[in-house]
Parts: sequence; structure tokens; C-alpha cells
Amino acid sequence: MAQIGNLMIKTIIIFIFILLYGCNNDKPLSSLKDNQNDQKIAIPEFNSDSAFSFVATQVSFGPRIPNSQNHKQCKQYLINKFKSYNFNIIEQNFKAKTYNGTILDATNIIATINEKANIRIMLAAHWDTRPYADQETNPELQNKPIDGANDGASGVGILIELARILSKEKIDIGIDMILFDAEDYGAPAFEKAIEVNDDWCLGSQYWSKNLHTPGYSPNYGILLDMTGGRNAKFAKEEYSLKYASDIVEKIWTIAMNNGFDNYFIDKKVGAIIDDHYYVNTIAKIPCINIVNYDEMSGNFFGNFWHTHKDNMSIIDKGTLYAVGQTLLNVIYSETNNNP
Repeated sequence: MAQIGNLMIKTIIIFIFILLYGCNNDKPLSSLKDNQNDQKIAIPEFNSDSAFSFVATQVSFGPRIPNSQNHKQCKQYLINKFKSYNFNIIEQNFKAKTYNGTILDATNIIATINEKANIRIMLAAHWDTRPYADQETNPELQNKPIDGANDGASGVGILIELARILSKEKIDIGIDMILFDAEDYGAPAFEKAIEVNDDWCLGSQYWSKNLHTPGYSPNYGILLDMTGGRNAKFAKEEYSLKYASDIVEKIWTIAMNNGFDNYFIDKKVGAIIDDHYYVNTIAKIPCINIVNYDEMSGNFFGNFWHTHKDNMSIIDKGTLYAVGQTLLNVIYSETNNNP
């Protein structure tokens, strides 16, 4: 009986060990081989449900137009959320003059970890929303602001989820997440007589001329714009290829190797003036743009763009996952290469 009892105890111990260490709810999607010791480095899995909820929370504040109460409330939410994940926060407050002379009280939100790390990646998106639905065919709807679920909130939602994951999974490189403000306040289509140079991307223009840290020089930057829409495609944009072609190829290769070639398509397309343009030309930081590309129309704007269709109904968890998991693989590829 004593021998049987010991055997049962050993069996129970082994069973408990399997339960504790063999079953992990945070199973990695994939892994990278460590060049030093040939071990596998686990890559955490991006949670699209969590990212979706972060997008929905932003939208719940209403249109996030600078100088509005919605904008102020969302700003505090974003700051508190990144702080809860142990990111250091810099609020870069500035005044921005719009195409029609309106002065905006705007804020670029910078969230960073591992400030002393030599290898750094900048991840960016804009958090404000368009004050006009100027692409609506009905003139009565054109002066009303949009929800900006995809055009703004989707990229920010992905970054928040990345911050949540990185707060638990320690890495040895630096990550700087920059949420640009006053990106979407350019002259509306129904005011075609107004022509003002550089009237879009006011936050990235200001940041590029006033870096949050003197001499700030990450290895490269990645901008997210409209990265949560259903059936989204991301092509190789011209300015991204001009200023950082190696980074474009690196990211698209990682995406395709992980089964996201239905989203990241191997196609070179034209240029778009977006935040990355000013990061490249003013701050001189190589930065690429992961931005929605509409194959049907041959431009970067789906039928939701700057209309009231840009709401939570078009946000797709599969797209959020494809972009978010690709970025995690990019981050961990750099972690693996960091000596």
C-alpha cells in the first residue's frame, strides 16, 4: 500500500506540473531563433479583442476634435492608459494654426519605455479626428464631424495593445509611441477655393521641428493610418520606399512570412502626404507608413474615408490582428538582434 501511495503521489505531482507549465493561456504565435545560443525566443500573441475595445473606447468619447471637450477627455484616457502600462509620458502641448486661421490647443502624446536603450523603434499614429465629413455626397452631412474609428482610433488602439503586452513581456530595446494631434484638420473638399500649403499633419510638423528629446534619433519609425478596416490592404507607399525602403521590405517580409500576405500586398503604389512625410523630411528620421490602400479605386482612401461610415461597424479584428502581430514580430526581431 505504501508503494502504491507513493506512486499515486508522484503521479499527482507530475499532473500538477503539466497543468502549471504545459498549459499557458498566452501561447506565442511564433518564435525567433537566437543567433547567440540557437534557442527560441517566444513572441507573444497580439490580442485583437483587447485592441478592438481600445478603439471602441476612443470612439465612445465622440469626435476628438482639438478644442472640444471630447478631445480633452480622450487625451486624459490615453495618458492614463499608457501610464497604467508603465510607459513614461511626455505631453507636448502646442498651438496650431489651421487653414482658416483657427488656433487649436493641441497635444502630441509621447509614451516611452527603456529610454537608455541604444536600439529604438518609433511607432506612431494620430489620435484626433476629422471635423468634417467632406466626402459625403449629401451636402447636409458634410459639415458634421466623423467618428474616426478607422481614421485615427484604429492605429492608436493597436499601439495601446502593444503597450499592454510589452508591459508584461520585457524587451531590451526602446519603444517610443507617438500619438500625433491635429493631423486631420486640412481644408475640406467643399472649400476648394482655399489653398494652404502643409495644412494637414500639424502635430507631426510641430514634433518634427521640436523633438521631444534633443537629438532624438531612433533606428526607424512606423506610422499606422487606417489600420483596422475590414478587408484592408497595405501596399508599399512611395515616400516610404524613397526614405526607408529597407524597413518597408523588412516589415512586408515579416508580415508575409507570418501569413498576412492577404493584408500586406507586394505592390508599389504612389505617394501620400501623411505624418511620415514630415518625420522623414524635417526630422530626418527614416519612417514608413502602413496605410490603407483601396485596390478598387487605386488610391489610399476607401469609401468610408472622411464620411460617417467611418464608425465601429467597419473595424475588423482580423485586420487589427494582422497589423498588431506583424509589429510584435518586428519588435522581437530587433530584440533578438540586440547584442
